[in-house]
Amino acid sequence: MAAILLVLNEGLSPWCLSGSSLESETFLVGEYQVHPAANELRVGDVTIALEPKVMALLLYLVQNAGRVVSREQLFRAVWPGVIVSDDTLTQAVAKLRRAFGDSARQPRYVQTVSKRGYRLSAEVATTAADSAPSLAPGMRRMPRLVVVALALLAGIVIVFVGFNSRETGLPKPTYPSAAGPDGLPTLTVQPFRLLGDDASQTYLAQGLTYDLSTDLSKLSGLMVIGSRTLMGIQAEQSSMRSARYLVSGEVQHSAGEIRVHVHLFDAGSGEQLWSERYHRPLGNIFDLQEAISRKIVSSLSIEVKEVERQRMARRYTPSIQAYELFLRAQSLLLLRLGPENDQARRLFRQAIDLDPSFARAYGGLALSYAADFRHQWADDGPAALARAGTMARTALEIDPDIPEVYWVLAYVNAQQRQHEAALGLLRKAIALSPSFADAYALMGGVSTYLGLPAQTLGQMRTAIRLNPDAGYLYYLLLGRAYFFLDDWEQARINLGEAVARNPASLEAHVYLAATYQSVDDRENAAWEREEILMLDAGFRVPEWLQTYPMTDPVQIARLSSALQVLNL
Repeated sequence: MAAILLVLNEGLSPWCLSGSSLESETFLVGEYQVHPAANELRVGDVTIALEPKVMALLLYLVQNAGRVVSREQLFRAVWPGVIVSDDTLTQAVAKLRRAFGDSARQPRYVQTVSKRGYRLSAEVATTAADSAPSLAPGMRRMPRLVVVALALLAGIVIVFVGFNSRETGLPKPTYPSAAGPDGLPTLTVQPFRLLGDDASQTYLAQGLTYDLSTDLSKLSGLMVIGSRTLMGIQAEQSSMRSARYLVSGEVQHSAGEIRVHVHLFDAGSGEQLWSERYHRPLGNIFDLQEAISRKIVSSLSIEVKEVERQRMARRYTPSIQAYELFLRAQSLLLLRLGPENDQARRLFRQAIDLDPSFARAYGGLALSYAADFRHQWADDGPAALARAGTMARTALEIDPDIPEVYWVLAYVNAQQRQHEAALGLLRKAIALSPSFADAYALMGGVSTYLGLPAQTLGQMRTAIRLNPDAGYLYYLLLGRAYFFLDDWEQARINLGEAVARNPASLEAHVYLAATYQSVDDRENAAWEREEILMLDAGFRVPEWLQTYPMTDPVQIARLSSALQVLNL
């Protein structure tokens, strides 16, 4: 792999390494002018807008130009005091690369250093605010309309080629219709925004968003799109385009009180259908959640069955303190990092100490043990997986009306290669929550393990329709299925998207290597081999397959054969 050399301008002013000055100055990164105050990049006549967090990411990389910056450093610098998922950083890096027209495979701006982090690999220089940087030889300036058109075209290609749009049933990027494919009204809950200076309370806004989505997903008369996920945090833009009704809100927590302002919009007309402010003691948060759910259902005139009404009215724990501990643990769990996983487990245990009948906390505890097994963080992996099964079954025994506990036990069963049992549990989860996208997605993953990749495609189409903004795992599951169907182009597209969203996904690189080897693309296969060994220097196919949940012998032989040619 060719090394990327950083060329620093000898006349670089000291302000370039000062975070406070960076935010107010204009400077060059490669051929792009960076305007932090406006959150913009400019090249020639083209202006490219950046989200504030993406600009903050760029500024920190510039401030540390030439040095590898770890993911942990970036979490602390860009999201101080806030718990966000690993996928959030990956998405921010991907957006920054797209803005620069950069490539993860051959980066000119942002280089991924496996197992270490990221490095800015472009020239940084000062510039006058009104100067226009020259373009590299051979490059032409594109009118802004062309750039926008190309961006739209790229989005269309990803959706229509990556998922075979004639069959997926994905919503078109136009005004959403009033009803989903099953004739049901469609709705999405956008992440509630935290107000105030205490960023450590972000988990509360995340919890309100998640639980409101969960409550509404249990209604048979409503399709909740992009609702919530146990497989990772999703973005929000596609959900907004896909759903007819949008719920958004702001949350403020101080002095033992919680203030929430909730809005309900019709995405087609842009009309605000309902808005209301709530001010309650934190101890009444469960009543607040129920009141918001009831008001949304009433505003949309949705028919609610009595059993669904009772299910919505039930809270998961009477202990507010246990609920707060659970929300903190849930946020840490999504980071998918070893130390954070241990911390999440401690918080789940504390929540259970406060309320021994808190089923969701037992489910979270089960996932923490399953993560130890899957990521090989535990000294005794099989014992960790067995413990995960015990905790998941306990959760289900405590409360068999929670869809998520069926999903958790199904996930553990899949890791234990008990696939038929996993599918049965997922069908029960879907019966309780018809909009549960992750249940369909996990069902698709299990189908491939069983040697039924064609069946996976239909299940993943449903999952993507319900959660169009899913993280890298949905793309990995699709790419894996296409690999075993010998559809090499679809496999490459989807696995490539999985890697772009999460460069640290070992499994995605494994299947990409096998895909390239299957079509005799030796150069790219060798590249992926190197990526695999950078992620895990001791990677060997036989050892990896010992804990891999696939049970179909034909598929195992095919995958092994493709990888053994690469001496893995």
